[in-house]
Amino acid sequence: MNAGPAFTAEELRTLFLFEKLDDEQLGQLSRAGRLEVIEPGPVYREGDPATCFYVLIEGAVVLTKLSGGHEIEMVRTSHRGSYSGAWTAYMGDRVPQLYSASMTVPERSTFFVLDAGDFARFMEEWFPMALHLLEGLFFGNQNSREILDQRERLLALGSLSAGLTHELNNPAAAAVRATDSLRDRVAGMRHKLGMIASGAYEPATLQALIEIQEEAVRLVAKAPTLSPLEESDREEALSEWLDDHGIAGGWNLAPNFVQAGLDVAWLERVAASTTPSILGGAVAWLNYTIETELLMNEISDSTNRISSLVGAAKQYSQMDRAPFQVSDVHELLDSTLVMLSRKIGHDIDVVKDYDRALPRVPVHAAELNQVWTNLIDNAVDAMDGRGTLTIRTHRDGDCLAVAISDTGPGIPDEARDRIFEPFFTTKPVGEGTGLGLDISWRIVNKHRGDIRVESRPGHTEFVVRIPLAGPEGDHDD
Repeated sequence: MNAGPAFTAEELRTLFLFEKLDDEQLGQLSRAGRLEVIEPGPVYREGDPATCFYVLIEGAVVLTKLSGGHEIEMVRTSHRGSYSGAWTAYMGDRVPQLYSASMTVPERSTFFVLDAGDFARFMEEWFPMALHLLEGLFFGNQNSREILDQRERLLALGSLSAGLTHELNNPAAAAVRATDSLRDRVAGMRHKLGMIASGAYEPATLQALIEIQEEAVRLVAKAPTLSPLEESDREEALSEWLDDHGIAGGWNLAPNFVQAGLDVAWLERVAASTTPSILGGAVAWLNYTIETELLMNEISDSTNRISSLVGAAKQYSQMDRAPFQVSDVHELLDSTLVMLSRKIGHDIDVVKDYDRALPRVPVHAAELNQVWTNLIDNAVDAMDGRGTLTIRTHRDGDCLAVAISDTGPGIPDEARDRIFEPFFTTKPVGEGTGLGLDISWRIVNKHRGDIRVESRPGHTEFVVRIPLAGPEGDHDD
């Protein structure tokens, strides 16, 4: 980097950026600035303190930004007067004074260079009204984005909360119903126990019934799953047997016995262990046992479902966990699917193709869950509630890749290049803020990753790549 001769006021006037300045302003600018001749190579790096404002006089510049560990070229130009560098210096310490991109020169180039402090001073003195407008625009957009980001998160939280409440209500209601029914069955068993205590059964008969009762309990625990046709045939056979033996309500008892995995042969053993006079009472007593076991199984299943949903909600929200942690991406994806299960519905097939050999990765887990939520939610909307949602994980070089695809109509060509823009949405007015993918992009970019999309009718796939080494820099920002 070499300092050249001074750049005169008249020469500055030939640059479009300064052509409207008066002679006094051009003189101050000429005295404050300097010419620098820079050899091919880097000039400054993204994230470094922004100390200078550069205006291209001769040569070429390339501006790049880091994404997924790779330098992505944003601008390449040889246009005289192009500028870059500390252009937000006039906002002082209200914004981080860092270079927002990296600049290199592919050939020997000449620049007019102003120190950041001088650039800020000239802006404040010469363009006070413009400065207020620029500050208002900058901070207004920043505040608007923060407000809408928060609203987007609250809307998503409200939708997920409604879905979770619905999912919790089903097993909770089932457990309450089963508990009420269980109370009635226990009361019936107490009544039967009173009959037994009165001496209605011979000791040998009672012993045989107790053994059959214990066997029934064991059979309930490992009852086979039958097809609807098999269930119907067994119920019919059991109902006929009960009617033939003079036991009332056989059509009501048969379904319980079938659900418990019992058949006609088992009832024949009960009949052989009793006398005809007490067979009906014995069958009713055993039915109470079976119903009690089935109801306890239903309560157990319901409470386990509630526990699983609460666990998924804690995993999704990362409650009681550090913001930055080493996580299994499959656990994050599964918890998101549970939270969105109501919206996904029964008419969308979910296919999970996970590479379980992938290592755990250091990430901001709760934020990544927001990415999965946005992508899955968009995929479900695109399919209009019917189709196939595929979630695939695999290794892509030094990155972990998550691909989320749907069988919807695809993204229109004219929208594909704009889907990550803030406030851009293809949804009808009032149904989308256009911030979901923008937020997702910024979260992934925070992880030094990237998002790619491929779309055609019948197949749209978003691929999120996250470095296996995790994001660089401060993990708590």
